[in-house]
Amino acid sequence: MRLIRLLPLMGLTALTVTGCNTASDSTTSAAEREEWVELFNGEDLSDWIIKIAGSPPGENALNTFSVQGGKIVVSYDEYDELGGRWGHLFYKEPFSHYRIEVEYRFVGEQVDGAPEWAVRNNGIMYHAQSPYEMEINQGYPACMEVQLLGGNGEDERPTSNLVTPGSHAVYQGELREDHIIESSSETYHGDQWVTAEVEVHGDDLAIHRVEGEEVIRYSGMQLDDGTPLTEGYIALQAESAPIEFRSVRLLNLKGCMDPQARNYKSYYVAGAPDSCVY
Repeated sequence: MRLIRLLPLMGLTALTVTGCNTASDSTTSAAEREEWVELFNGEDLSDWIIKIAGSPPGENALNTFSVQGGKIVVSYDEYDELGGRWGHLFYKEPFSHYRIEVEYRFVGEQVDGAPEWAVRNNGIMYHAQSPYEMEINQGYPACMEVQLLGGNGEDERPTSNLVTPGSHAVYQGELREDHIIESSSETYHGDQWVTAEVEVHGDDLAIHRVEGEEVIRYSGMQLDDGTPLTEGYIALQAESAPIEFRSVRLLNLKGCMDPQARNYKSYYVAGAPDSCVY
């Protein structure tokens, strides 16, 4: 069984929380309030690990990833050609049950030497192996992928499809070995901002949403060898298409499920008894 190497953890209490309790809140409303945390601080990539094929973890080859104007920017300005340098930006710790939401937009032209299928094509990787487990020239982590696609101005091209690098899932009751399963989303042309979300319950359930609307759901997430994918890292992909992310936030769905505890949340779907505070 593949082991996930855990990076040094920092509790979610150290992250920026976008919802806080007030003295006037009732116990019920406090338990129901969703406490999203910002994974991207808007200033730098200090909480993220870069992994680009051909380079070791932590090396930002040709300044592929940067922060500009409060946004995570994927740029190929310093590239002559792609040269197989597929990139990923990993958040520093793994999760198992959560909702991850990003706001993204495609900008600029694809780098020279990239395949046609990768035009305006990136992704949110989840349940991914650690960047430190990847081989130096490995192009993609073993994971599940929420494929982010931009329209070409003419044809239908749904976004938030399911892609399975080194993995499989059960879709509509059938274990599927397709590499791509399309969602029911609309096509988003141009450089407009789009909000994409995936809700993950271990290996039991995943739901993709675009602009708040469900576009695909599946279950039974697993590696090619059948090992269940119950947790892992989150990564933003650089697959030859310039892109910007202005928000990356997470709602943890695993925590204290004892209603008597001060930090009980009614929306948790997985328990973490050791986290309860009384």
